[in-house]
Amino acid sequence: MYTDIVKNVTLTADEELIERARHVARSQHKTLNVAFREWLRDYVSQDDLAGDYDALMAKLSYAHSTGPYTRDEMNER
Repeated sequence: MYTDIVKNVTLTADEELIERARHVARSQHKTLNVAFREWLRDYVSQDDLAGDYDALMAKLSYAHSTGPYTRDEMNER
């Protein structure tokens, strides 16, 4: 969440794009700053998700499929 230690960032974008972004943020009852902080948090977490996926695939590397399976084979119990 928002902390006491923050850094200001200056961005440059098309004026119309900024106004449209402000409109979207207002419709979500947020400021553009809040929306940007949320976007920035999500943006950096994509790297974490990719790392999590890679770790899961490495952990499951022992599993090998002998498929494809028929419908009957998939429904066997």
